[in-house]
Amino acid sequence: MSVLLDKLIDKEGNIYEMTCVAIKEANVIQATNLKDEIEKNGEKVVTHVLDQVLNDEIKYTTDEKK
Repeated sequence: MSVLLDKLIDKEGNIYEMTCVAIKEANVIQATNLKDEIEKNGEKVVTHVLDQVLNDEIKYTTDEKK
């Protein structure tokens, strides 16, 4: 977990945005069988997804309309 925390601290960009993306994606995964695979490997879904966001494996855009 400390490696992930270090990545989060060192990451350039909007950390709030990244964590929101991870939480939303984790909610989607919770409703699928992928959740079971992640947990079988000893990981937590949010941690798994946040790692993917921080490694730029999950691409996202921000809605700039206000």
